[in-house]
Amino acid sequence: VQLQASGGGLVQAGGSLRLSCAASGRSISFYTMNWYRQTPGKQRDLVAGVTSDGSANYADSLQGRFTISRDNAKNTVYLQMNSLTPEDTGVYTCNARHKILMKDSWGRGTQVTVSS
Repeated sequence: VQLQASGGGLVQAGGSLRLSCAASGRSISFYTMNWYRQTPGKQRDLVAGVTSDGSANYADSLQGRFTISRDNAKNTVYLQMNSLTPEDTGVYTCNARHKILMKDSWGRGTQVTVSS
């Protein structure tokens, strides 16, 4: 499955962004979809994930500010990010993990920059 993230940009602290991850090549119905964030000098961290049956999980640090959702009909996953802080700055990358084969696919990331 090929993934393309979009929706990043520059936003002021307190603002919102909605990221999209459009998949092609295969249906995402059999995949757990995840969003990761990477900042310079740090490892790539899991931000949020949603399983094929719609169960979502989030990094503890988010405190309910982000919401992940999926639209299997559109083959797209979204990440709604609210109350953004400068600490949310980073490159957000979409990941798909097949729920049976456990094979990972990665897309190119989208840059999110939150100014104070």
